[in-house]
Amino acid sequence: MTSIRIYEPALCCESGVCGPDSDASLVTVTADVRRLKDLGADIERHNLATDPTAFTDDVGVRAFMHTVGSKGLPLTVVDGVTVATGRYLDREQLLDFAGLAASLQPESGRVDLGLTSATAAPASADASGCCGGPAGCC
Repeated sequence: MTSIRIYEPALCCESGVCGPDSDASLVTVTADVRRLKDLGADIERHNLATDPTAFTDDVGVRAFMHTVGSKGLPLTVVDGVTVATGRYLDREQLLDFAGLAASLQPESGRVDLGLTSATAAPASADASGCCGGPAGCC
């Protein structure tokens, strides 16, 4: 199973809704990560303030922090490979990396709304209309 790890700068909480200003990107990524976890994805977030050992335990992340520093965060690593720095991936990208994008696609490309038969014109409309029938007004 693909592992996705997101290394974030020091945050007071992962949702971004505490404090006077909320960060919409944190709210979005929190929802996206929860959704992927619900689907069975192996995805984790590591906050520099609350989980600093995660940054030192991974050799690649430790090297990133020595070279770029915390200003390059968030850092997203998929199976040990850095796939994004300085921004969060959107839900579709996370689903793709987790290998779950195909499982969320509709089974067929066509959606039947049930409107086809109700909107079709009657076959005899021309023959029985005001100007089309044998007793027409015109």
